[in-house]
Amino acid sequence: MSLVKGNRLERDFYLQDTLYVAKELLGKILFRKYKGKYLVGKIVETEAYKDDDPASHAYNGKTQRNEVMFWLGGYLYVYFTYGMHYCCNVVTEAEGKGCAVLIRAIEPMEGLNTMIKLRNLKNEKKIFNLTNGPAKVCQALNITKKDNGIDLCGNEIFIVDSGKSFSANEIGKSNRIGIRDGLEKKWRFYVKNSPWVSKGK
Repeated sequence: MSLVKGNRLERDFYLQDTLYVAKELLGKILFRKYKGKYLVGKIVETEAYKDDDPASHAYNGKTQRNEVMFWLGGYLYVYFTYGMHYCCNVVTEAEGKGCAVLIRAIEPMEGLNTMIKLRNLKNEKKIFNLTNGPAKVCQALNITKKDNGIDLCGNEIFIVDSGKSFSANEIGKSNRIGIRDGLEKKWRFYVKNSPWVSKGK
């Protein structure tokens, strides 16, 4: 049982505007059930992807790969990239929209030693490199393609509101990382001064 307390986010939260959800997810707590226990981390960095966004997987319509993006908000969209990494996204808005929020970084709260093993991190002096990127998050939480389509209102992977929120002054925003299109959109949101945020600032 986790020591982190709070209320689980319900479906209605995920049905809201994608940019709003991307900002509101900062400070929320991500739970991942693993071998009977939970790996837990605070979300400190996100990126928003809308249906009319040329950087989005949904921009050219529904495919077998991105089908989950078009589901009702509140499901997990996991994709494989660069032939070696997984990235996880929270599907947002109404069914058929094709919107999602990428989880870019988390601050570990529970299950740190397990995350270190899953990441095969040898140098613990570089602990802030553990989960400071979307592929690192998935590796540390053992999130793979098999988790694509998981209901975030279920018990395997879910998000909790612990009551912590950030003021506008505490939230940074920038261009998104690792994209070629939509560079003008400042749809990357992160907690300022968090050492767990990815390096691309």
